[in-house]
Amino acid sequence: MEKHRQTIIGSLILVAVFELGLAGRGALAAENRPGPVLNVEQTPINRDAKSPTSFAPIVRRVTPSVVNIYSSMTVREERNPLLEDPLLRRFFGNDSSEPQPRERRAQGLGSGVIVSTDGYILTANHVIDGADKVRVALASGDQEFEAKVVGGDAATDVAVLKIEPKTKLSAVTLTDSDKLEVGDIVLAVGNPFGVGQTVTMGIVSGLARGGFGINDYENFIQTDAAINQGNSGGALVDAEGRLVGINTAILSRTGGNMGVGFAVPINMTRYVMDRLIQEGKVTRGYLGINIQPLTPGLAKQFGLPDESGGVLIGGLAPDSPAQKAGLQKGDVIVELNGKKVSDPRGLSLSVAQNRPGTKVNMKVLHGDDRRRPVEKNITATLGELPEERMASRSRATPRRTRERNESKTDALDGVEVVDLSPATGREAQVPRDIRGALVTQVAPDSNAAEAGLRPGDVIVEIDRKPVRNADDAVKLSEAATADTILLNVWSSAGNGVGGTRYIEVNNARRKG
Repeated sequence: MEKHRQTIIGSLILVAVFELGLAGRGALAAENRPGPVLNVEQTPINRDAKSPTSFAPIVRRVTPSVVNIYSSMTVREERNPLLEDPLLRRFFGNDSSEPQPRERRAQGLGSGVIVSTDGYILTANHVIDGADKVRVALASGDQEFEAKVVGGDAATDVAVLKIEPKTKLSAVTLTDSDKLEVGDIVLAVGNPFGVGQTVTMGIVSGLARGGFGINDYENFIQTDAAINQGNSGGALVDAEGRLVGINTAILSRTGGNMGVGFAVPINMTRYVMDRLIQEGKVTRGYLGINIQPLTPGLAKQFGLPDESGGVLIGGLAPDSPAQKAGLQKGDVIVELNGKKVSDPRGLSLSVAQNRPGTKVNMKVLHGDDRRRPVEKNITATLGELPEERMASRSRATPRRTRERNESKTDALDGVEVVDLSPATGREAQVPRDIRGALVTQVAPDSNAAEAGLRPGDVIVEIDRKPVRNADDAVKLSEAATADTILLNVWSSAGNGVGGTRYIEVNNARRKG
C-alpha cells in the first residue's frame, strides 16, 4: 500500500516517504529486556582531512547494516454507496440482501538499520505502523526474518524492531549527531521504490529543522542527499560511515526527491529506543509551562533588554513541577542546564528528552517595567508528560452581553466579553481554575483580532492586573493609556486542552 502523509506549505508538500499510517503503538509489552549493546564513537569527523576520491570503502562497511522492511496489514474498504441499491447489486451479479464488506491485504516497503549484532533494528514508525506482519530482509538477500515490533513512537516517527538471527549481524557504528555541522558530507542508504539497496550522497544543509507538522517533536537534520519512497527508516551516515540519523521525510511538490530531505537525529532516536525497549513506551519530561517567543514588544512590556533572548512563560499548570520550583508567569527562561534557550520548540525538545524525575537547572529573568530585571537560578524536578486529553473545542453561547462604549475607541474596541460563569465555562471547555472574562465576539478588522484574540478566549489579565469578570475587562481596557496593552489570555488548543499566553494589543488609536 502507498499512503502518503502530506502537509502543504505554500505550494510544497511534505511527504513521509512511505507509510501504513495508523496511530503509533508499542506492539510488545515491556519485558525488562536488556538494552542493545551499541558501537558508539563520540568524536566529530576530521574536517581538515583531504576529501576522498571514492566512498566505496565506507559504503562496503555500512550497507550490510541497512535492511529492507516489508510490512502488511488488512485494510477494510468502503463500498460505493451506489452499489447498495438492490437493482444495481443484481445487475453486477451480487443480489445478496446484505452487502458484504471487502477486505484486502496492503503491502508497505521501507528500510531499517541494524544497531546491534543481536538483532535490534531502528526504522521510521510510519513504515511499520498498523502492520499485522513485518518481515526484514538482509542486504545480502540470502536471509529473511519475521520481526517483532518492540515499539513505535509516532511523536518522533521512530520504531524499534527485533529479529532473532542465528549468527551475529553486522551492526552500524553510531556517533553524536549534536556534533554535526552544516556542510558536512552525508550518505543516505535505503531501498527507494524497491529497486534495491541504493546509496546517495549530499551534505547537511540545515540543522534543528522543525515546525512542519510532520511529528510532534521535530528536530530534523536536513540534507540534499536524494531520499525517495522506500528510503524511510534507512540510514543517514557521515563521511566516516557512522550513523547520524534515520531518514523520515522529504519536502516535495511531486512526492519525489527535490533536494530537501529530513532525518531524525540519532541522539533523539537513541532516547526513544531506550525507552521503548526498557519500558514499552516513551516517557517524557514535563515542566507544566506555556511558553512563547520573547518578542521585542513583550521584552519592553516586561522591562527586559531586547538582547536578553530566551522564552516567555505565559502560564503555568496548577501543581506542576514548574510551579513547585518557583517559576512564575512572566518569567523568561534563558538557559537550561547551561545551554542557551533561543525558542519555544528548542526548550520543549530539551525538556522532553529528559526522563521524569530528572532535575534540570534553569537561569531565569523576572522582568518588571518599574525596576531592573532580576536573575534567578531555579532547579526543577521534571514530572511525566501527561497524555493529551482528546475533546472537541466548542464555542460558548453568550448568557448576556455587555454594551460597548461607542463614544471612544480603546484597544479592545470590537471585542464583546461576558462573565465566565460555571455554565459558560463548561460550554467553552474552560478549566475550572481559570478566572477572567470570556470573549464571545471579536470584530475582524479590530486591533484585538490583529493581535490574535479570538472568540472562546478568556482574558485573564490586562496590563498584569487580574480580570475577574466582564466589567473588569472593560474598565481596565478603558483606563489604559499606553500605546499598547498587555493581555494574558487563556486559549483552547483545539482539542479540549489549552493554556495561557501573552499578547500585545495596539491602543494607539485611543489618543486624542
